[in-house]
Amino acid sequence: MVFTFPILIILAILFFSMSKEIKKDSNPKFFFLHLLSIVTLYVSAVSFITMIFQVINIYFPDAMQGDIYYRSENTYQILRSAISFLLVMFPVYIGTLFTLDKVYLKDKKTRDSAVRKWLIYLTLFVGALTVLFTLVSVFNTFLDGELTTRFFLKVLTILFVAGGVLSYYGHDLKKFK
Repeated sequence: MVFTFPILIILAILFFSMSKEIKKDSNPKFFFLHLLSIVTLYVSAVSFITMIFQVINIYFPDAMQGDIYYRSENTYQILRSAISFLLVMFPVYIGTLFTLDKVYLKDKKTRDSAVRKWLIYLTLFVGALTVLFTLVSVFNTFLDGELTTRFFLKVLTILFVAGGVLSYYGHDLKKFK
């Protein structure tokens, strides 16, 4: 949730630095519809990961920090916030996907717009970095000798979410080439 603002800034910079061709073949309505789709995807993914992490923290507490830390009110507040974000953002993401699919069926040019491709490639880039950093974390933890069930569940959560996003958008780009 904290990452939403920097992502919006990066997306705004990308939009304003795009070529004249990009501005020619897209209008603000579709730019913001695509932007809404991508931002709600990011927030939904982070919320889902946060929600799963908190459940893992509750059911697989760290023995070194004691049971109290993971069963505190703060843990449950983070869990409630993640669920709230997910309940609001994910339906908006699905709705924008359906809306954009309707537009793509009517106007093939919109599917090929540069704005859409920039946002999708940014999403693929962020997903790939997430997988890479997760793998670095796995090796670092392995070399540290601290492999626990809790850690593996968190890694699997990140790989599942990032892998799902990568496969969906990777397939989407290949499907219409």
